[in-house]
Amino acid sequence: MEKEIFLSRDDLIYFLQQKDSKDLFFKANEYTKKLKKDFVHFRGIIEFSNICQKNCLYCALRKDQKINRYTMTKEEILSCAMFAWKKGYGSIVLQSAELTIPSRISFLMDLIKEIKEKTNLGITLSLGELDEDVLLDFFKRGAHRYLLRIESSNKKIYEKIHPKDHKFENRLNCLLNLKKIGYQVGTGVMIGLPFQTIQDLADDLIFFKKMDIDMLGMGPYVENKNTPLKEKAILKNPFDLSIKMIALARLFLKDINIAATTALQVFKLNGREIALKAGANILMPIITPTDKRKDYLIYPDKPCVNESKEECQICLEKRMKSINKKIAYDEYGDSAHYFKRIKK
Repeated sequence: MEKEIFLSRDDLIYFLQQKDSKDLFFKANEYTKKLKKDFVHFRGIIEFSNICQKNCLYCALRKDQKINRYTMTKEEILSCAMFAWKKGYGSIVLQSAELTIPSRISFLMDLIKEIKEKTNLGITLSLGELDEDVLLDFFKRGAHRYLLRIESSNKKIYEKIHPKDHKFENRLNCLLNLKKIGYQVGTGVMIGLPFQTIQDLADDLIFFKKMDIDMLGMGPYVENKNTPLKEKAILKNPFDLSIKMIALARLFLKDINIAATTALQVFKLNGREIALKAGANILMPIITPTDKRKDYLIYPDKPCVNESKEECQICLEKRMKSINKKIAYDEYGDSAHYFKRIKK
């Protein structure tokens, strides 16, 4: 595969079906090195609330799930943000389950403004679908990236993993609104879902390209028997497929930011390192307080639940050293693709 080769849908399907993908991973890593050298950027993730108004069939935070609910105070969140700022993380992610009540929106408006007043951290939001005017207000207060995973670009699959009141078109419109406002826009899918085929995954990559996204966060589907989505996946070994998807995304989408997601470690302890050697360039160390992490288990066997934020940093520094990657401290690590896109 040449560096600038055009990848057709048939090509994507071919590479996803291959058993030996060492050459694919090598090419993706070499391409990433040319873009980023050996640097990895951190996004300290603060999972500030697990209170959800939605009932996605695969998610352990869904409204009807019997779990201990929490919302961190502004002071707790600011403490986490200050930790990230002092440690040179450069950016944070404010992530929560979906809740759109006015008090939550007002809380976030004040929070984003205060974080930007006290630090120079980049702020990524991952809050689900929100109205355009709310997204615009968040942007004006200093948030500049937004992650909204499509979960599957196949409308039929999307509808099978969500209740009837979840509209695929609403998800798409929200992504388009984010682009219109000026956010760096990220999305992603679960890999290895029930009903999903190799052809669907190839179409997901084509969807990302057509949407002209700036960031990608995707990983393996982790089955949770305590949720309504209990069907067995058609595809086997979601870990290997996830790494292939990351490598192909790097070669197909070029200069976007690609996260090595924590879910990869459910299947292999060094899962994130493998992803970072196959095209990924972003890590999201959890900086949620340890006493809250056990209640933000979106999927079973989530790693790093019992570690403190300090332990997470030390662990990731060692992990990066083991694969000859360097952490780019005190940098936003913005998507190069975003700056090209807004000039078009």
